[in-house]
Amino acid sequence: MELSKVTLEIFSKLEQKWLSHYETTRKTRVLSIDGGGTTGIVAGTALIHLEDQIRLKTGDPLARIVDFFDIIAGTGIGALLASMLAADDGSGHSLFTAREAVDLITRRNSELFKIGFSGVLRRRQRFSGKSMDKVLKEIFNRDDGKVLTLKDTCKPLLVPCFDLKSSAPFVFSRADASESPSFNFDLWKVCHATSATPSLFKPFSLTSVDGKTSCTAIDGGLVMNNPTAAAVTHVLHNKRDFPSVNGVEDLLVLSLGNGITSGSCGRKLRHNGECSTSSVVDIVLDGVSETVDQMLGNAFCWNRTDYVRIQANGLLSEVVVGPRMEEEVLNERGVESLPFGGKRLLTETNGQRIESFVHRLVASGKTSLPPSPCKESSVSPLNNGR
Repeated sequence: MELSKVTLEIFSKLEQKWLSHYETTRKTRVLSIDGGGTTGIVAGTALIHLEDQIRLKTGDPLARIVDFFDIIAGTGIGALLASMLAADDGSGHSLFTAREAVDLITRRNSELFKIGFSGVLRRRQRFSGKSMDKVLKEIFNRDDGKVLTLKDTCKPLLVPCFDLKSSAPFVFSRADASESPSFNFDLWKVCHATSATPSLFKPFSLTSVDGKTSCTAIDGGLVMNNPTAAAVTHVLHNKRDFPSVNGVEDLLVLSLGNGITSGSCGRKLRHNGECSTSSVVDIVLDGVSETVDQMLGNAFCWNRTDYVRIQANGLLSEVVVGPRMEEEVLNERGVESLPFGGKRLLTETNGQRIESFVHRLVASGKTSLPPSPCKESSVSPLNNGR
């Protein structure tokens, strides 16, 4: 009888230990990066701090963000950051660290967003698509000469745009690219497509690597400036890549904003009390992002720690990147959407919220999803049937 009790107690403790381990490792980790602006100051600062904290807590100076997330999504400048973090260097590791990606965008920002003039009298300002293409091609052309595509990523990647041909959103996805070359696109084209803001860039036409699928793209921010909902929906319905996910309770989500574009309420109105066209566009972009945040807040209302949104509500994304601005982003108190509308100011700063999130990431270990589907199997074939 005593032996039975001891045996039961042993098995109970083993079960608790196993369940505890299972709880920390079972969640699928999602990273989403907003569009907005040309510098990505808020998201860039958050990503650098995120990777620094991962390295600090793991003790691994070579750890990368992509090692601890199962899927990355991004729109506009956020898509460029996401693609650079997810791009495969040829050995299954990320081509860029967070700091390298942010520094490169900062250093070559004037080329990525080079102002040109169009129209009969050359008075209309537009960004140069050719200048952007030149930089993007250099970024996603590896030293070995490989032009990277959606399939050449360490982890699943999602990037939205709006297709004028079908008058519907179009989401570039590694999952689709791995299914068919008709949905595989060069990464530099994907980043241009999601950044083609009307009035700033011309619509961008692109085709898949096999030439069978075409798209005339404009800025993905017009429909999915905050791609978090698209990423969550993708994971919930993609059983091939995420078989263990049954609901939002199986997810751990980090959503990075890029600052509020519409500014203060006073600047949204003209002197006659009407909104300017540019203000309406800003309000729409902010509204899309805030609506998604509200929806995700409702979905995770039973466990708010599984969904973290980092946003600098008092900052503009067009401010020149610098140590002082980065410090402001991290020291600003976090804001959280309430289940029934409205927001509340948290006691934690953005930096502290990222650090708390990293604690959970590191506790659950590196991701175990397979690398790019275009890479050869690491298992060597058997010789002589053995």
